Amino acid sequence: MKKIFVICLFVVLPLLANAEGDEHLDKANVDLSNQKSLQNGARTFVNYCLSCHSARYMRYSRMAKDIGLSKKELKKDYMYAGNKVGETMTVAMTGAESKAYFGIKIPDLTVIARSRGPDWLYTYLRTFYTDSSRPWGVNNATFKDVGMPDVLWKLQGLQKAIFKTHKDAEGNAIKVITGYKTVVPGTMSKAEYDKTIHDLVNFLVYMGEPAKMVRYALGVKVLIFLAVFLVLAYALKKEFWKDVH
Repeated sequence: MKKIFVICLFVVLPLLANAEGDEHLDKANVDLSNQKSLQNGARTFVNYCLSCHSARYMRYSRMAKDIGLSKKELKKDYMYAGNKVGETMTVAMTGAESKAYFGIKIPDLTVIARSRGPDWLYTYLRTFYTDSSRPWGVNNATFKDVGMPDVLWKLQGLQKAIFKTHKDAEGNAIKVITGYKTVVPGTMSKAEYDKTIHDLVNFLVYMGEPAKMVRYALGVKVLIFLAVFLVLAYALKKEFWKDVH
């Protein structure tokens, strides 16, 4: 019993810790079965992210096949760097150049959803706010003092954080963000921007594990087979045991 208790303790405690740490995150509610969402997310990714961030483990051809794009659509709306359809989604900027421009080596985004989580990404991309003390003039409530500029500000607009000061258990004054106020309107409404970020995160989740979509499709077939097999098995059981008293 002691061994079982220890095993359960080690399994449950990390889950409780993660749940507690993620309370402030907004839910992304990803849906990999929504191809239109994945297509919109991929379009946002190649337009706003792929100029700096690479996705070197994802091929254009695989992406097109999985999210329902024709070769013509892929070349017209999703390929701007002159790449070939079978190539991976790389960028021209080198690690040394990104370090010189931004102070850090810009990460590849192929598996970013698996390392950060969809809820974190969804919250992060919606919580940039103006901060004149930062090199790019913006900061982020989810990733404090982040080195990334707000590349989506033309869509969302620029927003100012509303701070409230309170004291912690030790009596120290702490400033917390209680909301945001738009100071420069964007081209999208809040609902439209949230939908755009949802679609982008949806695509990032797909890109982190493309085989998940195959498993989903296979899982439906397996469940249908099991349902049919259950009916046949029950009918056989009744037939075999009907004369047994």
